[in-house]
Amino acid sequence: MQLVNNKKGFTLIEIMVVIVILALLAALVGPKLMGRTDDAKITDAKVQIKNIETALKLYKLDNGNYPATEQGLSALITKPTVGIMPKGYKDGGYLESKKVPKDPWGNDYLYVSPGEHGDYDLFSYGFDGVKGGEGKNTDITSWDTK
Repeated sequence: MQLVNNKKGFTLIEIMVVIVILALLAALVGPKLMGRTDDAKITDAKVQIKNIETALKLYKLDNGNYPATEQGLSALITKPTVGIMPKGYKDGGYLESKKVPKDPWGNDYLYVSPGEHGDYDLFSYGFDGVKGGEGKNTDITSWDTK
């Protein structure tokens, strides 16, 4: 009877080398990926504003005007009961999701009609939720996303 000694596997040094290489990669790549989340949220807010603007334009086509400030963006979901009553309101509203989205930071989009920059102003105050700011705190507005 012959014994076969098959000792296959990794040595402790080989495992340590792999762990060090993975740690170096994580240290180099991690911060670059983490900084991109703010950019992604800003882009997401711009896309959401464009989608809401499309719904607002459809609302205007059907009813002859944009929802008033007092009616707000909820007029895109349910027929308004205050202000100028819409004449051709579409059954089911104007947003596919059947709800007005929150901005990527969990805040409501702000809507004013008539606006200072056009028929309406639609905007988010960004990460900090305060007017003004730079970087991740930048306000995202309908009049600057064109």
